[in-house]
Amino acid sequence: MNESTRTQVEAAAFRRLLEHFRKRSDVQNIDVMNLAGFCRNCLAKWYRAEAEARGEALSDEQAREIVYGMPYDEWKAKHQTPSAQDGTKAR
Repeated sequence: MNESTRTQVEAAAFRRLLEHFRKRSDVQNIDVMNLAGFCRNCLAKWYRAEAEARGEALSDEQAREIVYGMPYDEWKAKHQTPSAQDGTKAR
């Protein structure tokens, strides 16, 4: 696979991952973190870091909005469970 195609495939796979996370708003970040060692916020931080490495200024809030598909505070209000907000696992 040539470099251009690889980059396109990786970008498409990343977009599908974001779409999946957006559809599965029932899955809390703490659960993903406990099982996989990363969460939506990690993706946002990685996205921001890669943008900055390429000379693009991006705030954490802007990166989170890209990952969550809406402002982070709005997502939390709509989807985050009270027990997940304090860092404990919902039962």
